[in-house]
Amino acid sequence: MLRALTLVAGAAGGFLLTLPALAQEAPAIDTGDTAWVITATALVLMMTIPGLALFYAGMVRKQNALTMLMQCFTVCCLVSVLWMVAGFSLAFGNGGAFVGDLSRFLLADLDWTGAFVLGAGTEGAVATTIPEPVFVMFQATFAIITAALIVGAFADRLKFSALLLFTGLWTLVVYSPVAHWVWHPNGYLFGAGVLDFAGGTVVHINAGVAGLVAAIVVGKRAGYGASAGHVFAPHNLVLSLIGASLLWVGWFGFNAGSALGANGRAGMAMAVTHFATAGAALSWMVAEWIAKGKPSLLGIISGAVGGLVAITPASGFVAPGGALVIGLVAGVLCYVASTWLKKTFGYDDSLDVFGVHGVGGIVGAVLTGVFAVGELGGYPGLLEGNPGQVLVQVYGILATVAWSAIGTFVILKVVQLVTGLRVSPEAERDGLDLAIHGETIQ
Repeated sequence: MLRALTLVAGAAGGFLLTLPALAQEAPAIDTGDTAWVITATALVLMMTIPGLALFYAGMVRKQNALTMLMQCFTVCCLVSVLWMVAGFSLAFGNGGAFVGDLSRFLLADLDWTGAFVLGAGTEGAVATTIPEPVFVMFQATFAIITAALIVGAFADRLKFSALLLFTGLWTLVVYSPVAHWVWHPNGYLFGAGVLDFAGGTVVHINAGVAGLVAAIVVGKRAGYGASAGHVFAPHNLVLSLIGASLLWVGWFGFNAGSALGANGRAGMAMAVTHFATAGAALSWMVAEWIAKGKPSLLGIISGAVGGLVAITPASGFVAPGGALVIGLVAGVLCYVASTWLKKTFGYDDSLDVFGVHGVGGIVGAVLTGVFAVGELGGYPGLLEGNPGQVLVQVYGILATVAWSAIGTFVILKVVQLVTGLRVSPEAERDGLDLAIHGETIQ
C-alpha cells in the first residue's frame, strides 16, 4: 500500500510536493492516478494544437494566418522528437544542480511496468504512482507549449528555417535546464524552496522573456508604429475566441494534472484555476473599458489567458480567495504591459507574449509567495507569517529571467549567422502564407 501523501523533505518543486516520499520500494501504479494524468496530457496537448494555434492565427493578418497554424503545429512535432531524443534526459535525468544528463538518451530503459521514481538512486528521489511513459508524455506537452508560445512574439516576419533552428536549440539549451532547476529533486531552485506548481517560471516567464528578446533582436514589423493597431488588426477574432476557450479548458490538465494524481489537491488546483481566470478576464475588460471607452472581445480573452498564466505557479498552493486576487491583479497588470509598457519602450511583441506570459508569470510567481497556504502545499506565504517566501520567489524569477534572456539572445545570434532571421521585405509585405508555404486562405 502507498504511504499517505506527504511533503518531500526540503523539496519545493511544484507538483512533486504532492507525491509520496520514496520508501524502500517504489509504490505500485495507481490506475486512477494514471488515467487522470493520461487525460491531463491530452488536454495540455490540445492547448497547443489546436488551442494556441487558433488563438494566434486569428490575431494576425489574413495573409499570415496559415503561417501561425503551421508554426505551432511544426513546433509541436519538432519539440516532441527532441524531447524523446534528449530533452527529457536533460530536464529529468539526475545530473547535477543545473542540468540533467544524457543517461536517458532516446528514452533508454523506459519502464512501463512500475511506478516512476524521479531521481532514482539519489538521496532526494521521489516516487510517483504513474508509469514513466505517462510522466514523459505529460512533461513533453509542457515543453511543446512553452516553445510554441514564443512564436507569437515575432509573428509576421521570421523565416521558417530560422524558427526550426531556434526552437530546437532553445528547447534543449534553455527550457530543459530550467525545468531541471525547478522540478527535479537535484535542481538548485527546487532545493532553494521556489514554488512553481505547474510552470509559472519554467513555462511562462521563460517563454515570455524569450519572446521579448526575440522581438527586439528580430526587429519591428514593417509599418509598425503609431498606426500599428489598424495596420495589424486581428483578421478573425472568432478563431481567437475558440483558441482561448480551448486554452481555458486545456489548462485544467496543465494545472490540475500537475498534482500527478486524482486527488483533492488536483481538485483544488482546478477550482482556483477557473476562478482566477474569470477574475482576470473581467479586470482586463474593465481596465480597457476605462482606458478606451469600449470593452473588446480581444481584451477579455487576453485577460483570461493572463489569469491562466498567473495562477499556474500558485495553483497547488493557494485557496480560492487568494486565487481570485491573483487573477484580478494579473488582468490589470497584463493589460498595462501589453499596451502602455509596450508603447513606452517601443518593442514589437506582435501578440504580447511578454505582456501576457512574461508579466503574468512574474505576477503569479510573486503572489504565490504572498497567498500560499501551508495547509494546502506545506509552504506558508506572507499572509501566514512567512515573508521570506516572497524573496525566494523573486530569486527564482530573477534566475529564470537571466538564463532565458542570455540563452535566447545567444541562440538568436547563432541562428542569424546560419540562416538569417527575417524574411524578405516583399514576403513580409505580401504575407508569409504564400511566400513561404505556397498556400492562402481564400
